[in-house]
Amino acid sequence: MAWWGAVVAVAAATAAGAAPGPGAREAVGQDFRVAMDVDTTMIHLGDPVSVLLRVEHPADWSVEWADSLDVAPFEVLSYGVARPSAAPGGDGAVSAAALVLTSFELGELEIPAIEIPVVSPDGTVRTLFTDPYRIGVVTVGLDESGDIREIRGPLSIARNWWLLMPWLLLAAAVAAGALYLHRRRRTRPVAEISRPKAPPRPHHLVALEALDELERSSLLERGEVKTWHVRVSEIVRTYVEGQLEVPALEMTTREVVAGLRNAALGGRITDTFRTFLARCDLVKFAKLRPGADASREVLGVARTLVELTSGPGRGPEAGNGERPDDAAEPAGDGR
Repeated sequence: MAWWGAVVAVAAATAAGAAPGPGAREAVGQDFRVAMDVDTTMIHLGDPVSVLLRVEHPADWSVEWADSLDVAPFEVLSYGVARPSAAPGGDGAVSAAALVLTSFELGELEIPAIEIPVVSPDGTVRTLFTDPYRIGVVTVGLDESGDIREIRGPLSIARNWWLLMPWLLLAAAVAAGALYLHRRRRTRPVAEISRPKAPPRPHHLVALEALDELERSSLLERGEVKTWHVRVSEIVRTYVEGQLEVPALEMTTREVVAGLRNAALGGRITDTFRTFLARCDLVKFAKLRPGADASREVLGVARTLVELTSGPGRGPEAGNGERPDDAAEPAGDGR
């Protein structure tokens, strides 16, 4: 930004009393003077133009510089205001502002008059105006001969192969590593490539472990009989769903019993399942509160049902229509 430093220096020199430049325009009034100093009368398209605005005014008055200036068809590249300083003769003050303009239009263009308000201590405003200033804007790179030249092809870029060498070595190393991994994968034993997954644990073992964990819990000691029966029912229903392929978790007790009949477990085992689920439903939905011993008996029935239906000969009583003595079905069927 060397040109900006030059503009600030010009502002300081002018505020200190330097004589205006060859492009200066002054407007004079009583106790007021405004001058605009432009550093050139002709530029190329897009070149900067340095402009210095200087206002002489009474010491107790102040210049209200605008935040932005409209100088179309020129554009403001930079705009800065200097602090007021004493006038050369000691009478009054000098305020200055520096602008850098440019234009992207061709022809004889004019910097318009710039409005500069000066305000007194009591709020009185006096508006000063600079004179317009004309600047010629010409194009860049004119060929004085006027001949039309042939279009040149693209310039070739000189290549330094030594600068490309590290990248070539890196690419070769990556390719060698990929080839090594590919060959190593092809030569691995089949057992190493695809190891069989461990088979899932048997459903009856999972159910028996869950029942053992429930038996070790303190639910009955805390009087949480309903939670005990809900948990027992869920363990058995989960086992039925996995082992016997009956979606018991989403079924009512009656639907579960119908599904067990289709599984051909036999009448006695099916009735025992029905009695077990019905006893759990009475606690869950009918607010029955059995004692601790009766609750543990329900857990024993659940363990027996899992053991009876987990072996290779599940449903040994198939076709046996006998019913256990305690297999009376309660009225109303819930979950």
